[in-house]
Amino acid sequence: MMLDKNILKKAFTTMATAKAMATLYEDNFKIVSKYVHATSRGHEAIQIAMAMQLLPQDYAFPYYRDDAMMLGIGMQPYDLMLQLMAKKDDPFSGGRTYYCHPSLKDADKPKIPHQSSATGMQAIPATGAAMGFWYKENIGIQDTNQEKPLVVCSLGDASVTEGEIAEALQMAALKQLPILYLVQDNGWDISANAAETRAQNAFEYAKGFHGIEAISIDGANFTESYLAVQKVVKTIREERRPFLVHAKVPLLNHHTSGVRMEWYRDDLEEAQSRDPFPVLIKQLLEAGFTNDEIKKIENTAVAKVQADFDRAQLAEDPTPEDLFTHDFAPTPITEEVGERNPEREDKVVMVDCALFAVEELMKKHQECLLYGQDVGGRLGGVFREAATLAQKFGDDRVFNTPIQEAFIVGSTVGMSAVGLKPIVEVQFADYIWPGLNQLFTEVSRSCYLSNGKWPVSMILRVPIGAYGSGGPYHSSSVESVLTNIRGIKIAYPSNGADLKGLLKAAYYDPNPVVILEHKGLYWSKVKGTDAARVNEPSEDYILPFGKANIVQEIWEQETDETITVITYGMGVHWALNASAQILKQVQNDKQRIEIIDLRTLYPLDEEAIFKSVKKAKKCLVVTEEPTNNSFARSLAGLIQENCFKYLDAPVMVIGSENMPAIPLNSTLEFTMIPNVDKVKAKMEELLNY
Repeated sequence: MMLDKNILKKAFTTMATAKAMATLYEDNFKIVSKYVHATSRGHEAIQIAMAMQLLPQDYAFPYYRDDAMMLGIGMQPYDLMLQLMAKKDDPFSGGRTYYCHPSLKDADKPKIPHQSSATGMQAIPATGAAMGFWYKENIGIQDTNQEKPLVVCSLGDASVTEGEIAEALQMAALKQLPILYLVQDNGWDISANAAETRAQNAFEYAKGFHGIEAISIDGANFTESYLAVQKVVKTIREERRPFLVHAKVPLLNHHTSGVRMEWYRDDLEEAQSRDPFPVLIKQLLEAGFTNDEIKKIENTAVAKVQADFDRAQLAEDPTPEDLFTHDFAPTPITEEVGERNPEREDKVVMVDCALFAVEELMKKHQECLLYGQDVGGRLGGVFREAATLAQKFGDDRVFNTPIQEAFIVGSTVGMSAVGLKPIVEVQFADYIWPGLNQLFTEVSRSCYLSNGKWPVSMILRVPIGAYGSGGPYHSSSVESVLTNIRGIKIAYPSNGADLKGLLKAAYYDPNPVVILEHKGLYWSKVKGTDAARVNEPSEDYILPFGKANIVQEIWEQETDETITVITYGMGVHWALNASAQILKQVQNDKQRIEIIDLRTLYPLDEEAIFKSVKKAKKCLVVTEEPTNNSFARSLAGLIQENCFKYLDAPVMVIGSENMPAIPLNSTLEFTMIPNVDKVKAKMEELLNY
């Protein structure tokens, strides 16, 4: 079948532009090789065929070789070159990330959320966007577009061996999501070829996922690619189900500018024989174009590329001040509002405060949904933290996922991008490790590396801490790892009122939030944790992040030794009980111990911390984590640095023993973690210093 001449002309104009760019980059290697780049040379036909099918309501997740696709959706060579040279006006990232790592929110083009280096990681956020469309269609959030949107996730074949690809394909097949996985197979990883690294290609692999239809095509033939993609796209728009298109292509340029093809490849002549450029010229000639017309298009493209390159070189670089923008989107939640402690007949346990908060949010906002392992109707969470929610809001709004922590975390990127607010759960803090790649690479960096265009609005709830002989895989504290991820906010409440207020603040915050919820405080079954039970705050109660709470205050005293305890979570209860015992021992009513509950680990209320330390002159940081290289040790260093001249003793830290894991045996667990007696002894040591 012969395509319309206008389609062929547009495709050739784009391909000639992409080819001219690759040639220019090689000819000006010393200029452009300051930063690493890759080009689409050899892949252009399938990329352009795909780009020409996309509409502004669609979402695309390209990979780092997709510059022809970017040209195909309407980006100019100048736009791409601004990123190539990391210029201030780079429309994707403001000079923050590599060539062809796009993020785009133009009204007239497909939407492109933040892209990492996209060697497989993008499949989960992309599938999350498709799940967002699935969700909106199922619950009746109206889409005004004449044609339904879809998601395209572009991948190199070598990346399909990543485990996260399997998680994405599993969910796409399970939920029947409107997504097209476009796999460009050039036969190479970097220096490793397909025979060395994969047992099958992506087309063969996809057959193992029932519900995903897969086709394999010659991706170097534009007409074949266009017709195949056109048919697939039409089917997805109408039938709302996933496809995988495996496109065989040659790699005609270097892996990247820094890894040259002549160093290791022995197939360059064979690859050149499959160049899509002469194939498209032949199709133009068959459609009635003359050689002069074709040459004119080529020459125009070369001139355009050269002019854009000359202009891009003169563009302004970012300033030092530009470094400090868009790490977070501004939050509207800056003040505590609502009634924190209304009169109630009964106090409510911490887990129920969170449950009621989520229920209130879901009643008010259709965009709010909850998913994770075992949160659905049968169980409602292993801690009953989602009990009754599926029954009240339906299985499309509260649903179980497979055992896929990476998907649970990373899918929120796509969900947020299509306008939803996902609340997701990792069942135990020990299970967060498979999700860290997504949390670090995709979730936390999206706002910053997209220059503020794509903050990820999500809440990740994580039950944490040791309780009731949970053993080594259900008891860990992980806040030191999380606080080392820049670009996320972290809450660690010690009571139900704080948990409810922070959950509400997190919902209205446009940034990613992790809420660490100590499972030993959920029901206040641990001796000495009754203070975690509260009169449930009002529905409109919101507690902003970055505001510590003085749970026990002292006056500045000139004669008696005083200390301040900086802590969070279970540490608040250890400190309160230990302080009460010390007060009882000395048999007077002069309290000498101030206790600061951080409530959020990021942002950190440094003002409240320093003010308390300067008043008390001595400081103890209490944590449940092992202390070596921990958040608590870092906090102690921060305090020492800022309050040194006010201190009468070194800042001390108490936490768990520095062992690899928390043992199952109750005696060993008790020996491992802090408790009231240990905290009391450390307080006395510091008071007497």
